[in-house]
Amino acid sequence: MASIKDVALEAGVSVATVSRVLNDHPSVSPDARARVLAAVQTLGYRPNAVARSLRTDQTRTLGLVISDVLNPYFTKLARSVEEEARALGYSVIIGNADERPDLQDHHVRTLLDRRIDGLLVSPTDGGSPGMLDAARTGTPMVFVDRWIPGVEVPVVRADGRPAVRDLVAHLHGLGHRRLAIITGPTATTTGSERVEAFRQALGEYGIELPEAYIGQGDFQADSGRRATERFLDLAEPPEVVFAADNLMALGALDAIRARGLRIPEDIALAAFDDIPWFVHTDPPITAIAQPTGALGRAAVRALVDRIEGRTPQSVTLPARLVVRRSCGESIPIPTPTPHSPATNRSKS
Repeated sequence: MASIKDVALEAGVSVATVSRVLNDHPSVSPDARARVLAAVQTLGYRPNAVARSLRTDQTRTLGLVISDVLNPYFTKLARSVEEEARALGYSVIIGNADERPDLQDHHVRTLLDRRIDGLLVSPTDGGSPGMLDAARTGTPMVFVDRWIPGVEVPVVRADGRPAVRDLVAHLHGLGHRRLAIITGPTATTTGSERVEAFRQALGEYGIELPEAYIGQGDFQADSGRRATERFLDLAEPPEVVFAADNLMALGALDAIRARGLRIPEDIALAAFDDIPWFVHTDPPITAIAQPTGALGRAAVRALVDRIEGRTPQSVTLPARLVVRRSCGESIPIPTPTPHSPATNRSKS
């Protein structure tokens, strides 16, 4: 492997000149810069990132701690974070908290030990000790998707409340009156916000949300399955189950099918967090979609602003209702022609 001395020899300059070129110092002549860059390419030289970080106090590395890597929403979020970071000259190390505060703290400590420049976190709860310490001791940090009230950290998130109101209006228009929800953990801001938005939207139509129609979930498929089984055992089951995330919707779907029930004829199903496979279920699932890619990109830009000495701003983007056929909608299925593929005419 070529060394910085090899590059200097190849370019006919001093080691100090090579170092200045690699650190983009303005005092190098255009001719010397061109020769150094040509030598770097010829020799395949790669600067030692660890040594550079000791000199510059930067590693050009970001940490991302997500709540559940198996959740398609967070998988897409992580991808958009990595793509935007790479475009800005940063690498990303990802830690999966698996919805566990202790594991979240483990990843935060590990990432800080590796001298990352900044941290993106989707908190698993109201604030684990290690994460709160990192936020309060000045670590450049941005909350993405979820946040912790009272902690002075920029937040990049989607506002799902108008979309939940749109969903309830849509269900009411279809004639549904008995609506149930599978909530996320109330210790998370997304968990508490979605159930409160649902309750308030029902109230606008004079519909109550009885305790029997609230299923406590944990953003995992098993909790969606258990909550739906309990709904179906009621003397008067709900007409609609609204799962507050996609994995819980999958669990609800499994529970409904295990009883031999049909969607939407016997019970309707809707979900928060639209994902690609919702269009492939039978029937396709009506869902609330978040601008996941835009959230990831905005979170990286906010964090890089913080790292590079600018003042980052919190960002709130709108979620939207995507209407399909799982709640009794009358949306025609297009017939494919021999020369054109079938198209998805989902209304949004």
